[in-house]
Amino acid sequence: MTKRKVLTTATLATLALLASLSSPVHAAQCGNSAAGYEAWKQEFAGEARAKGISASTVAALMATSYAQATINADRGQRSFKLSLDQFLAKRGGPAIVAKGRSLKQSQGALFASIQQRYGVPPGPLLAIWGMETGFGSQRGNQNMLASIATLSYDCRRSAFFTEHLYAALQLIDRGVLAPAQRGSMHGEVGQTQFMPKAILAYGTGNLENSANALNSTANFLKAHGWRAGAGYQPGEPNFAAIQAWNAAGVYQKAIALLGRQIDGGE
Repeated sequence: MTKRKVLTTATLATLALLASLSSPVHAAQCGNSAAGYEAWKQEFAGEARAKGISASTVAALMATSYAQATINADRGQRSFKLSLDQFLAKRGGPAIVAKGRSLKQSQGALFASIQQRYGVPPGPLLAIWGMETGFGSQRGNQNMLASIATLSYDCRRSAFFTEHLYAALQLIDRGVLAPAQRGSMHGEVGQTQFMPKAILAYGTGNLENSANALNSTANFLKAHGWRAGAGYQPGEPNFAAIQAWNAAGVYQKAIALLGRQIDGGE
């Protein structure tokens, strides 16, 4: 009789827990200015704790400030509206090709191993590396967590960035990222600028390390359909994988063109 009573109590407790997990969670209210950010953090912190994020990581989130510079950058991405020639001139296309060809030679063993493993040749990887961070020289100095939290709060693309915020919190919990991690305006980090959700899915190590970042980038491209030996120019099979990396059409064409020039084409 006593054993049956204990089992019944345990069963009821389990059912209550399952019910609480399956019940809809009230989403924190988004906003369009700094005014509501502190209240949003309080709401979101409760949701994060309910999803198993640790108290120390939630505390790091609560310590963030509204990132006005990130909002300004998000509203002003004018370079993606340039023509391809204008975009390449602004981003220093010839310098990327020259440096890319040099690195292709000096780090030949690394690029050979990446191509053998993922099927991705050096050109597009070097084009992405050069375009994203100037081969590691410009990785951004914004607080990653504040940038992504601000964009999660901002109503314009709240759902998209909320997924990345949860990924960032998980990565901090796991010790993959530090709470004070620095990155670019939208929360991208590392040598080739990965967003947190992509780090969870495709990261192969510390992305501040160039070899890890390049392997991770090739892993991303392969996961998005890259086929060894197929072309990657617009209209060719592997161009779709480049499109998955960045949604801006002029960026996609720039990567394809610079990659071809680095790989020896004109």
